[in-house]
Amino acid sequence: MATTSERILKLLSLLASRREWSGDELAARAGVSTRTIRRDIEALRELGYPVLTTKGPDGGYRLGAGTTLPPLMFDDDQAVAVALALQTAPATVFGLSDAAARALETIQQVMPARLRAEIDALRITRLRNWWEFAAPPIDAGALKAVGNAVRKGHLLLFDYLRPDGTRPEPRDADFVPPLRVEPHHLVLWAGRWYLVAYEPASGSWPIYRVDRIHAHTPTGRPFTRRDLPGGSVANHVMNSYDRGDTRPDWQCVGTARMDLPPEIVARWAPGGSVVEYVGPAQARITLGAWSWAGIAGILATFDADIDVIEPAELRDACRALARRLSKA
Repeated sequence: MATTSERILKLLSLLASRREWSGDELAARAGVSTRTIRRDIEALRELGYPVLTTKGPDGGYRLGAGTTLPPLMFDDDQAVAVALALQTAPATVFGLSDAAARALETIQQVMPARLRAEIDALRITRLRNWWEFAAPPIDAGALKAVGNAVRKGHLLLFDYLRPDGTRPEPRDADFVPPLRVEPHHLVLWAGRWYLVAYEPASGSWPIYRVDRIHAHTPTGRPFTRRDLPGGSVANHVMNSYDRGDTRPDWQCVGTARMDLPPEIVARWAPGGSVVEYVGPAQARITLGAWSWAGIAGILATFDADIDVIEPAELRDACRALARRLSKA
């Protein structure tokens, strides 16, 4: 009986981890015959789990959704993976740190003693590394509004806030009417949330920082999805120099003009740096660090000529770095 129960729990875990399984695949993973799998499937159905049979040459099974679905079950590896993920997840959204801690406590309460001991042995103390160019957490409501519009394929109407989080008024010189876009992809890169969208008014594919989006009431208006030029969301985001990034919040912030194409600088610049287009083979980069020498060191990693360096403290740091390297 104990062996059967363990096998059924493992079967339930497999069904929950993938949309569809064939009977042969389940049998191979469980190390039993397909006939035994069919009996275990019936046992799960009797327990209230809506396991659906799919049609096809070989047939298959999938776990259906419904209000009667009993609590989810994790196998040992999944439970450990979830516990570690909850401890190491970056806090990029307001209010989720406490929720993650409570979720970890909830999972631990229902773990068997041996798994609790394993998780306790993996308790992690997170320390900040100064090379983590962190972004301020964003509002969960904005993330939800954007994510829902992307998932449902509905037009998104929003105000795009200033870098400081304020909303321009109609009388302000930088006022922009609410934007109406076709949201296509929600992207997390370098600790920052971006929306890739098509803007019908300009016929372009801009990238917006989600922390600067103030969404209006959902439009509920569907649109026909378009193909992103180039096809790769990753390349589009990483190679775009205009991502709505804002001046970094560091004790030292400097700017330099660099003899490299803007898309190259944007791809390899630290998260949160501001890259501006100067020409096809030139870009202006604004970045921050804990010291002027830190910024000079980052600029040196690009292996490109630089000039128009501001402020004077950064120029001095670049000269000091050059002297040290010349002595090496």
